[in-house]
This record gives sequence, C-alpha cells and structure tokens, in this order.
Amino acid sequence: MPRDRTLDRVRKLLAKAERTDNEHERATFMAAASALMAKHGIDALPPAGTRQVPGDRIVSLSNPWAREKARLVSLVAQAVRCRPLLIGRGDGGQRVHVFGFAADLERADLLATSLLLQMASGLARVRPPEDVTAVRAYRRSWLLGFTDEVYRLLCEAESRAESESAGPGTVLVLADRRAEVERAVAAYYPKIRMSVPRTSGTGYHDGVTAGRRADLGRTGMTTATARELT
Repeated sequence: MPRDRTLDRVRKLLAKAERTDNEHERATFMAAASALMAKHGIDALPPAGTRQVPGDRIVSLSNPWAREKARLVSLVAQAVRCRPLLIGRGDGGQRVHVFGFAADLERADLLATSLLLQMASGLARVRPPEDVTAVRAYRRSWLLGFTDEVYRLLCEAESRAESESAGPGTVLVLADRRAEVERAVAAYYPKIRMSVPRTSGTGYHDGVTAGRRADLGRTGMTTATARELT
C-alpha cells in the first residue's frame, strides 16, 4: 500500500475514534490505527543491503509538566525504533534529541503529537479522589502511568508487526538499523547517563487506565502542542 494512502487510512481511523462517545468503538478504532501504523513501519523498510543514514531532530517541550511530556515523547520514539535522549532544559522547558531513520522519525512525530494532546485532555478531566491531599503528586503519577501504558501498547503493536513480517531478512534489516542508530548516537554523545523517574502519588493506576484507552496516532508534532498540557 502506498505510504500516503496508509497514513490517510490511519488519519481516518483516528478521526472516527475522536468522534465517537462509545468506548468500545473508540478502542476498536485505536487498535486498528496503531496496528496499521506499526505495519507501515515494516513496509517502509528498504531491501536488505540498502544503505541509509539515520537522521535526528530536537523536540522542545514547554512547561508546565515539561519533564513528563519529554518522557512521553522519549518513550514513544523508543517504541517505534528511534533512540531518544533527554538533553536538558531549553527555553524554560525540556528538550529531547531523537535519532532514527526517516520513516521511524515520522511515525514518532505523528504518534507523539496525538498522545501529547490526549494526555493534556485526559489530565484536564482528572479529578483526584477526595482523600488525596498531594494533588500535584497525584497528577504527576497519573502522567507517568499514562505514558507507561501507551509505551506498552505501542511496543506490543510493533512486536506483532515484526513477527508477521516477511521473514528472517526483516529481522536482519531491523538489527542493522538499530545498530546504525546507536552508532549515530554514540558519535554525537560519547558519554550517556541513564536515569529513571521516581513515581509518587496515587494517580499512577488511573493514568495507566487512561493510557490504555489512548488513540495511538494523529498528525505531526509541533512545539505548540506542548502548551495544551496544563
């Protein structure tokens, strides 16, 4: 299926998901869109032996919740075979440097934009339980739970697409591309420090539940989308 036609189908599925109030229908559209996006990532692979060079882009996320938004962008990128690095503050927010091949960078872009908006609208609807006194901690843990569940769902879709692909040639191509991306990262950042966010508050489970219902795809990333998260 031609690339533009595939992405058009994804956008139509997501538009249907956004219009319905029926959670079962929305989940069905979500699953179809995420599966199609994952398959698109496999179909976009070049033949074995074809030489491509990874690219990169820097995504800026503004406050409030800049670090949590950066984590969402990072995990979405990681799920679709890109390599993200949190490179610290910039212009009052956070910046993520994402490395990957063009088709995967595009997929990361599409998905992260949609999910940032969905996370924003979900957080705006969150009402902490009456017994919660640390409201900010609850909201932060909700954001982390949402992000972790979205990451899990995306990884499952990618894994299914890979297992249903043409065969061992695809596995070799994917391994080569991962190695190419890692070399590009190492050349740019020879020393990388790993960190794990701490989870506090009681909103994590509620965030996971919201992430499970997330619509995994939409249209391109802009820095303006980050301002929706308040």
